[in-house]
Amino acid sequence: MNWDDTTGDTPTAPGTPAAPDDGGRLVGASADGEDQAVEAALRPKDLGEFIGQEKVREQLDLVLRAARARGATADHVLLSGAPGLGKTTLSMIIAAEMGAPIRITSGPAIQHAGDLAAILSSLQEGEVLFLDEIHRMSRPAEEMLYMAMEDFRVDVIVGKGPGATAIPLDLPPFTLVGATTRAGLLPPPLRDRFGFTAHMEFYEPAELERVVHRSAHLLDVDIDTAGAAEIAGRSRGTPRIANRLLRRVRDYAQVKADGLITREIAAAALKVYEVDARGLDRLDRAVLKALIELFGGGPVGLSTLSVAVGEERETVEEVAEPFLVREGLLARTPRGRIATPAAWAHLGLTPPPATPAGGSGSGGQQRLFGT
Repeated sequence: MNWDDTTGDTPTAPGTPAAPDDGGRLVGASADGEDQAVEAALRPKDLGEFIGQEKVREQLDLVLRAARARGATADHVLLSGAPGLGKTTLSMIIAAEMGAPIRITSGPAIQHAGDLAAILSSLQEGEVLFLDEIHRMSRPAEEMLYMAMEDFRVDVIVGKGPGATAIPLDLPPFTLVGATTRAGLLPPPLRDRFGFTAHMEFYEPAELERVVHRSAHLLDVDIDTAGAAEIAGRSRGTPRIANRLLRRVRDYAQVKADGLITREIAAAALKVYEVDARGLDRLDRAVLKALIELFGGGPVGLSTLSVAVGEERETVEEVAEPFLVREGLLARTPRGRIATPAAWAHLGLTPPPATPAGGSGSGGQQRLFGT
């Protein structure tokens, strides 16, 4: 029997609303007000200080050095990757390496071509324009950006109707740094105008351990190697999450201990905040428990699963599922979501004999349909 809510994997078209917010989750990758304030103090100032993303740093260093040697502005740069990996930081480093000012805006803030024209016409020569969430820019502004990137010129429309005229406006050479979490939503004509494109990967635990040590030093926090490793291992491959966990563990160490963060202190603190050894929080475990305990491991439709968890469908799909899929704990199939053997093991459970090794969960179907 086929259900229309089994997968929910319909692609999102340009112009649709943004993905649901992390809702203040400790392990959420979106930046809140506190994160933004702390990140400003923790940001590395140059490529040599930036931790991780070795290939991206090496390639970007060549692009910037060559531009400086030519005495020209750097090529336009597109940075793609999940939130919290350092796209904004790299844009600021690009400006610093080029000795240029930086202007920061975002796709949602540019809903009309006139909004973009106002920004472009006020740029200084060589300035870096950082456009975050570039995939959420309006189509008219996007089309204006094509000409600005390629010819450093925009056509400003004066008047309306048959009497409207286009006045060409020359722009000073500038570098556009676009950032996106959904590169697939960018139209090919826009992607093709970027001279350098980089995809930022999730961090390895050893890299995150270096991030934690560096942040602890800047925040004047006492931490040993084991404590840093414990925090890094629960940070879901994301520096922003590592820094947030460090601040919460620091609070626990100051109140419950002598201020030194050890492995035991970090584990105890993150237990209070319901972040387990693999980086899963309450929502992640709720999804897995519902999938396993209510539906025998699946397959089960997304809408049914979201009702069982008590969350919106979009929250389960966009906030919880990506990490669970990446960790190999949950799989999306044409018939619905299934819990993998690793998910059963993580919750300390044993798959029933009726569940094949692939986790198709025939027992879950019997419970779901009452057979």
